[in-house]
Amino acid sequence: MFDIKWIRDNAETFDEGLRRRGLEPQAGRIVALDDKRRALLTTLQEAQSQRNAASKEIGKAKATKDEATASRLMAEVAALKETIARGEEEERVLDAEIRDVLSVIPNTPHADVPFGTDETGNVEVRKVGTPGTFAFAPKQHFEIGEALGLMDFEAAQKISGARFVVLKGALARLERAIASFMLDLHTGEFGYTEVNPPLLVKDQAAYGTGNLPKFAEDLFRTTNDFWLIPTAEIPLSNLVREQILDEAQLPMRMTAWTPCFRSEAGAAGRDTRGMIRQHQFSKVELVSVVTPETALEEHERMTSCAEEVLKRLGLPFRTMLLCTGDMGFASQKTYDIEVWLPGQNAYREISSCSVCGDFQARRMDARFRSKDGGKPVYVNTLNGSGLAVGRTLIAVLENYQHADGTVVIPDALRPYMGGLAQIQKA
Repeated sequence: MFDIKWIRDNAETFDEGLRRRGLEPQAGRIVALDDKRRALLTTLQEAQSQRNAASKEIGKAKATKDEATASRLMAEVAALKETIARGEEEERVLDAEIRDVLSVIPNTPHADVPFGTDETGNVEVRKVGTPGTFAFAPKQHFEIGEALGLMDFEAAQKISGARFVVLKGALARLERAIASFMLDLHTGEFGYTEVNPPLLVKDQAAYGTGNLPKFAEDLFRTTNDFWLIPTAEIPLSNLVREQILDEAQLPMRMTAWTPCFRSEAGAAGRDTRGMIRQHQFSKVELVSVVTPETALEEHERMTSCAEEVLKRLGLPFRTMLLCTGDMGFASQKTYDIEVWLPGQNAYREISSCSVCGDFQARRMDARFRSKDGGKPVYVNTLNGSGLAVGRTLIAVLENYQHADGTVVIPDALRPYMGGLAQIQKA
């Protein structure tokens, strides 16, 4: 969400940001609507002043028993009352129109974000680790999991339909182990506070992070108007909504391991086999609330925290700076971390870390007061996956597979697996 005054004062910069995202300029339209609203407010204020003045004159006229003047003034007040009522309704309509326009405009990209129309415009920042070599043709995760008898898509299909999976035995425990390892790392070494948030949220919470109204079709909605979270970013970020924090409380760093639910409305025909793209999956989320001056530094820090998970697990990855055409709606700048999957012979996204500036804070009305005092200003928010748990399980299966179908468990996860070193067929 944008400040109209900022758009008015920086119309060219605002439109240039939209152009870099491949969108049409909007400043002129927004300023015109705001001009109309301002003119209406001026008219309403004048009408209210006239009404107040006429009301006072009615009392004077009645005191002097000038009934003709009193009647004329009362008719004038009644007419002004109707004018004001119509104007206030027009103001509500205009406010809603301006809000609707602003609510679907994405954040403007940071200056150092490369221009591009799609993922082909993304830029590799670094590559860590070397993909392993296999003396056999490496299998994809679903082939490994099904052969082990521990990954059942057929049973999930009967229960829930496509894009669901049932994990059993050691694979179910491996998913839990991965999540516990991530949480322990982020809370124990990186200073994040663990949170167990609600999985159902109201409209205003999803609106606050930018998921509504533009992406309603990507979410699951209950019959009593709750939304199932597509990411813990929503409840974690909204913990500061409608608050004025003290600067001493910042940076605020939170993490949560939750199920996530996505309709995958735009994913028809993509990743239909396996666990890459599911309606239900689990993820360890990272959220930071910071001052504007520290936001970009926090972005680098958050990304390094997510990368460290892969380093500890010995999984090769690369970090990509997303171009303007591939960024998320609320993001100013995003790094995608892509893990190597030998079964696909490709790098695939496992984390996306974004800095949003005050874009979400304005929608949530989340502010802080500087230690030097003064007027409260909006916080800056960041979010990232630390990591997607299911995709990490996929990466472990594919990178640690053996020709006989067994899977070696990375050293970092063995304490969470009761010392188990290898997964064999059930």
